[in-house]
Amino acid sequence: MHIAISKENPDPMHKQVTDQMRDAIAKGTLSPGARLPSIREMARELAVSPITIKRAYGDLEREGYLITRAGLGSFVAGIDRSRLRAEKLGEIRGEIARIARSAGVFGITTAEIGRIVDEMKVKRK
Repeated sequence: MHIAISKENPDPMHKQVTDQMRDAIAKGTLSPGARLPSIREMARELAVSPITIKRAYGDLEREGYLITRAGLGSFVAGIDRSRLRAEKLGEIRGEIARIARSAGVFGITTAEIGRIVDEMKVKRK
């Protein structure tokens, strides 16, 4: 698993770690049951404070992505992919609503936003 921390990214370092690990788990790059590096190992690898990694692991554990076993370490939890998909759809809906509100201020319609999305689909292929 590769995690890249950027000082130019406006997100706090622990959020960068959390987001990238969450994505790796959702994609299946990190499989259920996989043992994660210890907090100290991960902190050393990323050249960040152990507090940063402890917070990221704690956030992921509260969200149900990780399981921590005292004396054994942290492991990837079994994830319900349909739940992850539903959560991501909700997140996307929220972002699109924010974009639509912002676009509306400039007279940009949802139909125009739809065309932009369609253009993006063509470019991805």
